[in-house]
Amino acid sequence: MSFNGLGMNLGNLSRLSNAQTRSISMENTTGEKGKGGMATEGTGKNCARDLGQGWKVSPSVIVKPGETITLADINGSGAIQHIWITGNYGRESILRIYWDDQDIPSVEAPLQDFFAAPWKQEMGSINCFSETIAPMIQSLAVCVNPKNAFNCYWEMPFRKRGRLTLENRSLDKERVMYYQIDYTLTDVPEDCAYFHAQFRRTNPVPYKGVHTIVDGVQGKGQYVGTVMGWGVNNSGWWGEGEIKFFLDGDTQFPTICGTGTEDYFCGAWNFDINGQYINFSTPYSGMHIDKPDGTYRSQTRFSLYRWHVMDPVRFEKDLRITIQALGWREGGRYLPLKDDICSTAFWYQTLPTAPFQPLGNVDELEII
Repeated sequence: MSFNGLGMNLGNLSRLSNAQTRSISMENTTGEKGKGGMATEGTGKNCARDLGQGWKVSPSVIVKPGETITLADINGSGAIQHIWITGNYGRESILRIYWDDQDIPSVEAPLQDFFAAPWKQEMGSINCFSETIAPMIQSLAVCVNPKNAFNCYWEMPFRKRGRLTLENRSLDKERVMYYQIDYTLTDVPEDCAYFHAQFRRTNPVPYKGVHTIVDGVQGKGQYVGTVMGWGVNNSGWWGEGEIKFFLDGDTQFPTICGTGTEDYFCGAWNFDINGQYINFSTPYSGMHIDKPDGTYRSQTRFSLYRWHVMDPVRFEKDLRITIQALGWREGGRYLPLKDDICSTAFWYQTLPTAPFQPLGNVDELEII
């Protein structure tokens, strides 16, 4: 059988394919063959005034407050294979992706959370492009490179259409965004499911409550990753809580139950070496710490990711995932915590997509 150009890895790079490579950016907004670099208007027009057409006339787009722009609208059968995006983004920059004929998104998340960087280091007003710095991430699915360069390598197949939008929910700030979406036009196998991602935030988690990572998923598919931003409101260790996967009709008790938060994110013993939290970034898991008050102090913040690339969690008809916020109190007893937790869940499933819960307004998304 001929190779369709999907499922790329080092082992099949030598194989020839009839798949067609295309790319969308502000220099070629449709991805059409031979249509790149033709702009005569754009954010770089003044810089290119001595050079003219073909010399970086339209490298970026300005997204006005309250505006939603279309990053890409691809018709046909194929798959997105890489997304690169940067700019003066904020928590109110919302990425959405729509598949085929659906009017509701299969992906909806703040830009930074989708790219595994829920917390950012405040750096002051450096220049017109960046006021904050995202932590560097070196993983298979997502890379964040210097400076604030977001890269996504999730394969995202579609059969009729793929449409990506970016909303600026800021009340008064324009966002200058640079992006490139690389995709292939090819046949998509019948057993390929559609990529999904959903953001949620619980601030604070109710006492003896849980943070719900995702629920209401309907269809057949596999869960492939979690990004989590954890803001600690108590001193002491915070990660004793269990993650629970409720599969295919599970009610009170889950099929899969973890043993602790740091265990789920592929660490152990508080991520602690010699009394200090340790940052790490690996192909399948990682953590970055923003610690204004030091180790085991209140207001420490954590960015964590866990990709289920080699161990996807498969479900036949429905999925719900929760995680506990649990620390320690006097007498060696667990302490239910009231922390600020946000998460982005990643999975593949058959269509249609069940409607997501409301994302929340700009005030509910804001990090202070």
